Amino acid sequence: MASIVERPKKDGTTTYQVKWRQDGEWQSEKFGDPDGAKQFKDLVEAHGGQWPHGWVRGEGFVEETAIPGDMPFETWAARYIDRLTGIEERTREDYRRDLRIHLSLLRHTSAAGREHPATIGNLTQDDISDWVRAEEKGEPDPEKPDAWLRRPADPKSIANRHGLLFCIVQAAIDATPQIRTTNCCKKTRLPRVDDHVEEEMTFLERDEYQRIAAEITDPDARALADWLVGTGMRWGEATALQVRDLNLTSDRPTASIQRAWKKAEKGSSGGAFYLGPPKTKKARRLIALSPVQVDMARRLVASRRPEDFVFRAKMGGEWRHANFYNRKWQPAVKAAVAKGLPKAPRIHDLRHTHVAWLIGANVPLPAIQLRVGHESIQTTVDRYGHLVRGLDDDITAAVEAAMGVPAPRAGLRSVQSA
Repeated sequence: MASIVERPKKDGTTTYQVKWRQDGEWQSEKFGDPDGAKQFKDLVEAHGGQWPHGWVRGEGFVEETAIPGDMPFETWAARYIDRLTGIEERTREDYRRDLRIHLSLLRHTSAAGREHPATIGNLTQDDISDWVRAEEKGEPDPEKPDAWLRRPADPKSIANRHGLLFCIVQAAIDATPQIRTTNCCKKTRLPRVDDHVEEEMTFLERDEYQRIAAEITDPDARALADWLVGTGMRWGEATALQVRDLNLTSDRPTASIQRAWKKAEKGSSGGAFYLGPPKTKKARRLIALSPVQVDMARRLVASRRPEDFVFRAKMGGEWRHANFYNRKWQPAVKAAVAKGLPKAPRIHDLRHTHVAWLIGANVPLPAIQLRVGHESIQTTVDRYGHLVRGLDDDITAAVEAAMGVPAPRAGLRSVQSA
């Protein structure tokens, strides 16, 4: 029979030693918790007083694998990211950062409760769930109260990283020879994106936007802000707009989104930003312009070359987000807040505000999807569907009419109500 011996340590902790005699000699294994010791004791006794098959002293069950091609998870993931095609280098750098900071936290826990380094072949659904919880909780700094070694991740970030992890594991299933047969990420229960108490997006009423705009004294900066809220363009799209992208002479004037500013990979000799394709295929689009926007555009592009930017900073170059935010937008917002504005929007909230105005005018969501360049209508619904309240009266009136008038019975003449 095996027994458990508690052994207090000088630092105040306790280890739990499982002891038994095997072939006339004492054997022992240490554990840091009583539950682990109890489980191991039961295993020893179930094996007739012998070491459990596959157990290595001090390490636990060492899961031997005959799977060809198995390797440490980080090695496999790095190879997968490096070989991805059809993505921008900035995206590849983002994936590498997620691997280095977040996916590297993955560990494999065996059936006996022992933790092992993660390989692409040994990860399980439980391991993925443990990783999600670790991302949610973060890692407090034990030496500094209210400080973090790693801050808790928000649900959207966890979902994005889990999506990358899913693809990395799937590549092991599709590999030749096959390393895995199932995707351990497939049934992960992720945190709900709408679990935030604080609303990430800020929507401005028309008069609220005007209160901010009135504080922007630079006419070129004011024109850019008006354009952003009036078209719903992303910052990188609007500031990359060139004279040749505008069609101001037809009966239906438009702006064509053909390019956007991209952030270059760290260490790139080409600078911090460069012009590249829009965010997605659907982001390449035509945006209808209002008469006011046409007048503004004509003023801005007068005597300009086709490849010149429509919106230019004071010295004639392209706008940089940091400069616009710090020198134009933030001071205007602070001034408006000081005068009673109850909101402090970001620049990107002008895009959200544009969508809210369209919804308030009962513009259908599919039309909004095309205008703002969402890849999927589901993105539009998920992000802005809660704002669709303008049709509530029409919906309830239709339901009332349908439920209030009885359907005619078969064989009977229907009577028209007075």
